[in-house]
Amino acid sequence: MKKMTNYRWVICAMLFFATTINYLDRQVLSLTWDEFIKPEFHWNEAHYGTITSIFSIVYAICMLFAGRFIEWMGTKKGFLWAIGVWSVGACLHAACGLITEASVGLSSAAQLASATGDAAVLIATISMWCFLVARCVLALGEAGNFPAAIKATAEYFPKKDRAFATSIFNAGASIGALFAPLSIPPLAKSFGWEMAFIIIGVFGFIWMAFWVFVYDKPAKSKRVNALELEYIEQDKHELAAQTKEKKKEKEEKMPFLKCFTFKQTWAFAVGKFMTDGVWWFFLFWTPSYLSMQFGIKTSEGLGMALIFSLYAIVTVLSIFGGKLPTIFINRSGQNPYAARMKAMLIFAFFPLFVLLAQPLGMQFAALGRNAAWIPVLLISIGCAAHQAWSANLFSTIGDMFPKTAIATITGIGGMAGGIGSMILQKGAGNLFVFAGETNMKFLGFEGKPAGYFVIFCICAVAYLVGWTIMKALVPKYRPIG
Repeated sequence: MKKMTNYRWVICAMLFFATTINYLDRQVLSLTWDEFIKPEFHWNEAHYGTITSIFSIVYAICMLFAGRFIEWMGTKKGFLWAIGVWSVGACLHAACGLITEASVGLSSAAQLASATGDAAVLIATISMWCFLVARCVLALGEAGNFPAAIKATAEYFPKKDRAFATSIFNAGASIGALFAPLSIPPLAKSFGWEMAFIIIGVFGFIWMAFWVFVYDKPAKSKRVNALELEYIEQDKHELAAQTKEKKKEKEEKMPFLKCFTFKQTWAFAVGKFMTDGVWWFFLFWTPSYLSMQFGIKTSEGLGMALIFSLYAIVTVLSIFGGKLPTIFINRSGQNPYAARMKAMLIFAFFPLFVLLAQPLGMQFAALGRNAAWIPVLLISIGCAAHQAWSANLFSTIGDMFPKTAIATITGIGGMAGGIGSMILQKGAGNLFVFAGETNMKFLGFEGKPAGYFVIFCICAVAYLVGWTIMKALVPKYRPIG
């Protein structure tokens, strides 16, 4: 008897690697700017904060349109465009030094680094704008990864397997975050920061070469036999019911502006606005914090171990976040929204551990640079809580809104999260510069450590504030439509 092929899992593996590359490209800047890029271009935290804030808002805006672009282009071409654009954006970062040199009339990185006065200010400004352009191209392409991956999963997997397949390719985000500190700083140290961007960026082009030959729709693929195709298309018997449902949904499609008339929309948007920036702050600023507070470089073994451990803990702990509401539902019979809000309240308390990061790190200063393990462990608890919070926050959309509005509400919330992240990133950068220049004091800390502690305090309470506003807007389960 002929066996069924399993080519769908090859496609899933391709999606996994694409997501891994996505997160690697995103983290090259955060792992190289403080040690390698800042001295060359005379940057301070305000320059870096501007770059990270613009990336956040451009990524959020592009997410609103990425899904429609993928639908228009088709999965194969759409994914090629997305990863092609972001790989070009990743490699463009490497040209920023050459462009800056040509703009100011210098011929080497050493001359850029040795400049002073107005020349140094000009170098910092021009280089920042060069990185902003590269970062916007990166954000434009990266916004297409998840819409394309989700569409490919829907094409190659029956409904019952899609959640499992999605969890596999989505794990690429965690693997990318784990692999980044082990690969990027050593590359930058050995070959220069420019080559770190190029080498990581080239992975995307290699992936594209495989995707061209690997991907075809299941019915057209020579590597999918009749048995596997039958398995993939096992939901076809529901086609008539789905067609009828789609016709009904089309007739009842919710107008965009009407979405803003519901408190449920604003509740979700507030949840994203208050918390998305926290995740991006720790993603972008933790390497710089370790350098400023403990003198630890990301290219050192200790620096790589600290960042790797942070994301390893986040990956393991956040897995259990989605299970807690199910436990509440099974034990008490609560409706999904009530169970989710109860779980989110519990998760909202864990970021409070971040309040202890700096005080305990300084308390155990006798340990030397090893004292950095204490704030990293506490920050990892807060980041794991964010991932658990975020998973449940997204699920509240399905609890409240009809299917025809879910994508729209998700886009609105993504925009709100992008705006919140932009404000926090830009505000943090400016605060760190101000704190360093004025020797600002805050609760026993002075200078930049005081600035970081202010932001840590904001991050720690953001979830409780967000949950309180959400609960005030939608106190009870009130589905729409």
